[in-house]
Amino acid sequence: MRLTTLTVDADGESHFVDGAIDLVAQPFAPPAPPLEVSAPIAADHGVFFRMPAGWFGDWHPTPRLQYFVQTTGELEVQVSDGEVRRFHPGDVVYVGDVHGRGHTTRVIGDVAVCGVFVQLLAP
Repeated sequence: MRLTTLTVDADGESHFVDGAIDLVAQPFAPPAPPLEVSAPIAADHGVFFRMPAGWFGDWHPTPRLQYFVQTTGELEVQVSDGEVRRFHPGDVVYVGDVHGRGHTTRVIGDVAVCGVFVQLLAP
């Protein structure tokens, strides 16, 4: 499964890094057939959200380490190194820029962006 990581370097600059989440076929909900699943992720809690059309979040770091799973709409994110990416339903992002300038977030178009943040346990 494709994974985009939003990371921060020692100087506080944020960057995108492309990667993947490894999935392995295994029994998950017997008697249903095996599913391809990742290794478990220790999480604190999940938060469902909705960003209405026109929503814009100026420069900000993430409040905590979290996964972002988008279910609707189109989202544009800019990191402090200048790169801009657009995300769509089904995209998964590991958000790790917990310090520094952070990133901007903008809803593109007339469709709200909905999804879930899976917030991780503090290290």
